[in-house]
Amino acid sequence: MATTAIAVGTMKVAQVSHPGANFQIVEREIPQPRAGEVRIKVQACGVCHSDVFTKEGLWPGIQYPRVPGHEVVGIIDEVGAGVSEWKKGKRAGVGWHGGHDNTCRDCRRGDFRNCRNLKVPGISYDGGYQEYMVAPAEALAAIPETLSDIEAAPLLCAGVTTFDSLRNSGASPGDLVAIQGIGGLGHLGIQFANKFGYKVAAIGRGAETAPLAKKLGASVYIDSQSTNAAEALQKLGGAKVILATAPNSKAMSELIDGLAANGKLIVIGVASDPIEVTPLQLITRTANIQGWASGTTAGEEDTLNFAELSGVRPMVERYPLEKAGEAYARMMSGNAHFRVVLTM
Repeated sequence: MATTAIAVGTMKVAQVSHPGANFQIVEREIPQPRAGEVRIKVQACGVCHSDVFTKEGLWPGIQYPRVPGHEVVGIIDEVGAGVSEWKKGKRAGVGWHGGHDNTCRDCRRGDFRNCRNLKVPGISYDGGYQEYMVAPAEALAAIPETLSDIEAAPLLCAGVTTFDSLRNSGASPGDLVAIQGIGGLGHLGIQFANKFGYKVAAIGRGAETAPLAKKLGASVYIDSQSTNAAEALQKLGGAKVILATAPNSKAMSELIDGLAANGKLIVIGVASDPIEVTPLQLITRTANIQGWASGTTAGEEDTLNFAELSGVRPMVERYPLEKAGEAYARMMSGNAHFRVVLTM
């Protein structure tokens, strides 16, 4: 039975007071879960590039001050009224999918990922850059015991995005699958693609990245600085799938000619400029271009369980909550190897 909690003190929070503001470390009262919600004692929270939406006010309707963070792992320490499936003391995570309305057209068709009123932690409500966080019960994913908090956190956004996009790509074991970019998304994409049984071509910039790409599971490394990557893919027979993880629309555009017949370019790297493609490029290959958002809580649990089973792990740099601003700057610099995680 759910219990009614009372205020139990204060907590540290890394908040953004207004769009473009620096992070502030402040004290707030520990929040209480309402009906249908749980409170999580946060253990780790990933710092994702999508946190820029909150930091810079790029998402319409954000209310400030706001606490970012949508790669959250912790322990449930309080449950609100009506919550029966989650108990105090259980490990849980919250990813980009922070709740859905169950009533819109997409939800009624089971497509919760595209809910018209999707909630996103750190945007719709305060996220994981804090010691305690409240979230809707439907936003929770169970964390396997053998995954550490720091390992699990990035898998709730970067992990599920690469995992779900690849497993729904139409590629079969043995097919050539190219991963464009070897960064926060790409280093996980290479690992998942390898474990799925694909022939993996990693596309990066500079010969010095080749050893890491091979270590992560790539069969082939293509240096786009010295080689025409599309031509290199065609010499290998053409890619059934190209997973575009680096937020560079020009680089994505240059890869389209590397697709095999009926191949697909899947875009998960967020860039604001257009991808350029001619109708002839698509028609002559019957090629497809598809965008892919994160994933549902079911997808998050599948990702975590597969990672536990297969040994896929994120490469992580960790920072304490008090250094949230430094951690965010490190992530935005593009120099982190490869995910940044705050610890409480």
